[in-house]
Amino acid sequence: MHIYNTLSGKKEPLPKPPRGKPLRLFVCGPTVYDMLHIGNARTYLVFDALVRFLRSQKLHIEYLQNITDLDDKIIARAREEKTTSEVLAKQFTKIYREDMARAGISSVTRYAPATKYIPGIVRQVTTLITKGYAYTIPHDGIYFEISKFPRYGQLARRTALDAEDGTSRIDESDLKRGKGDFCLWKFEHPGEPSWPAPFGNGRPGWHIEDTAISESHFGPQYEIHGAGVDLKFPHHEAEIAQQEAASGKRPFVKLWMHVGALLANGKKMSKSLHNFVPIRTFLTQHSPDTFRLMVLRHHYRSPLNYTDELAEETARMLGNIHAFLHKLRFAGSAPRERIKKIPRGRITEFKKSFLAALEDDFNTPEAFGSLFILMNELQPLIYVLAKKDAREALMAIESSLASLGFFPIRARIKREIRGLITERESLRANQQFIQADGLRKRIESVGYVVEDTPLGPLVFPKP
Repeated sequence: MHIYNTLSGKKEPLPKPPRGKPLRLFVCGPTVYDMLHIGNARTYLVFDALVRFLRSQKLHIEYLQNITDLDDKIIARAREEKTTSEVLAKQFTKIYREDMARAGISSVTRYAPATKYIPGIVRQVTTLITKGYAYTIPHDGIYFEISKFPRYGQLARRTALDAEDGTSRIDESDLKRGKGDFCLWKFEHPGEPSWPAPFGNGRPGWHIEDTAISESHFGPQYEIHGAGVDLKFPHHEAEIAQQEAASGKRPFVKLWMHVGALLANGKKMSKSLHNFVPIRTFLTQHSPDTFRLMVLRHHYRSPLNYTDELAEETARMLGNIHAFLHKLRFAGSAPRERIKKIPRGRITEFKKSFLAALEDDFNTPEAFGSLFILMNELQPLIYVLAKKDAREALMAIESSLASLGFFPIRARIKREIRGLITERESLRANQQFIQADGLRKRIESVGYVVEDTPLGPLVFPKP
């Protein structure tokens, strides 16, 4: 498998971990001060799908994700809500975990709240001070001096902030030696959480938590770091500077993956612009698999422009996939003289093309393209397929979808529904079509699709 490495600007083979160790992946998690929106969730779903795919290929992966449970935004929101930052962070961490479970995002090996790693953060700051990379601004904090780290800017290929870059209030000191210098440790301030440290009591800056967490679990170097593209600069640039300066080892991370921005009607989705759709709200209107398909229809590095129409279109597309799979499950009982076979090797060809697309920079749109081509080819044959061929196609498609984290389709029909189906067929046989149509509507009203086919009535749960 090859993945586009932001650091090198080209596709590279998936990094190999040290012998006997799992592939190590760190993904920047949420700052827990508000509801998670679908732009944030896009990133987490991409990495969930990637990890599931790699695990389906028998790779052992340790997936670590931090949770920023102390930050300027958390402190400010807690003041607004007249509560403490600790209580607020716990509240929104719980909501985040619930929303991930609802979305079917479950591949993370370990969640790491930043406040549980204060000793490691203090050690890293102490090391950076000792090595001469950090300096003190009295009554303010400890800052990293980027002029001491010549490779700063290697990831984003720039060193100056843009308007869209994510930064933090605690980095905005007029007394910094350099404009891009960033805060490692903020000294104690009334009304804010504080921890003891040899260089002065206070709290960590935003960037230092990630390197302290990853070093705690992975050591000073590991294979893959991922996040949304908005964190590439200055956050990830700061991480590289901190860890490589502290350890003296490079590269800090072998491969950097960045997920493209999610737009809302053409504009960046963000909480500050108040144009965001919480993932919790989305999932009250659409299924988790609709969200998964909506995200994976687009290449992970490309921007995704969200509209209500896109969600509805994706829901219909998912419905078509489910209907096709139910038809394959139903097929195989045509009269022998009408049976047709799928061309020899066609299912193997599909599986190879699906896999090849995912191995080429996790090209999920191309993988789904191969699925839709197969569906279009088989659709006219669906009710005359040999049972063995229908079963082979069904298993190939279901396993391909499962490798990306889609839920298995539900095939069970409740007993009372089966009774209504039998009753409807009796009405149709007696040409009581108005009554039969009434039963069809009744069956559909409780969540089923009814389709009359050459092989008899096909009834299956709506996706």
